[in-house]
Amino acid sequence: MMAVALSLVGCARPHVSPLAPPPYRADIGAGYDVTWTALVRALAKQNLPLRAIARDSGVIATDGVVTPIGVYADCGRDGDDALEGEALVNFTVFAEPDGAATRLQINSSMRTQAHRKGSSGKLKGRPVYACASTGRFEANLVDTIRDAVKH
Repeated sequence: MMAVALSLVGCARPHVSPLAPPPYRADIGAGYDVTWTALVRALAKQNLPLRAIARDSGVIATDGVVTPIGVYADCGRDGDDALEGEALVNFTVFAEPDGAATRLQINSSMRTQAHRKGSSGKLKGRPVYACASTGRFEANLVDTIRDAVKH
């Protein structure tokens, strides 16, 4: 019995998690007040639910948002197949004045919500896998803010 169990475990393919990128950082060529207003408007246009917003400390945190795996989240592979399904993503944005400019840092936290191996089978909630940001949300947010502060 033990030999059968060990042979099955030995043949199982491991889950390979993506490498988590460092926090996304960007400089905005506008003052803090203008950048803050553009940041809040950009998040409102995306209809993201906010958990916390504190202008004095420069922090905005979103609630969890469900998104398709691959859009904002890379959840890795199970053997040869990429995980597909839904991911739960959270973002925390830090804004800090830097003279006539503003520094932004965007941290992300992501995990699978419902997934499957490859494109076949039903979505399942267990096990839960950690995911890494694709960088798409962060880059789009910064581009939107830069466009808004130019006008």
